[in-house]
Amino acid sequence: MHLNYYQEQARTTALYPNVGDNLIYPTLGLTGEAGEVADKVKKVLRDHEGVFDEVVRKSIMLELGDVLWYVAQLSSELGFDLEEVASSNLKKLASRADRGRLGGDGDTR
Repeated sequence: MHLNYYQEQARTTALYPNVGDNLIYPTLGLTGEAGEVADKVKKVLRDHEGVFDEVVRKSIMLELGDVLWYVAQLSSELGFDLEEVASSNLKKLASRADRGRLGGDGDTR
């Protein structure tokens, strides 16, 4: 599946206030869903001795899908398509790798 196709299809299910002019809702949703992914991983460490069985992996995959949905919505709200976002990210990472700057912190490394 192409990322832009996913984004277009996901947009048809965007039922939140002021779709097309609302950065806040998808931003909050993104952070909430990312938190759910982190919580599931935390519980694997706490309750399953760090073993990611197939049930847990599937559960995390579903949460990652929710994260992707919110990334798609936020990208749409900002006027970006997902393929542009993904391509830009790969270029940024390749530049950092070429310059030996993958580690560390900061947006301008």
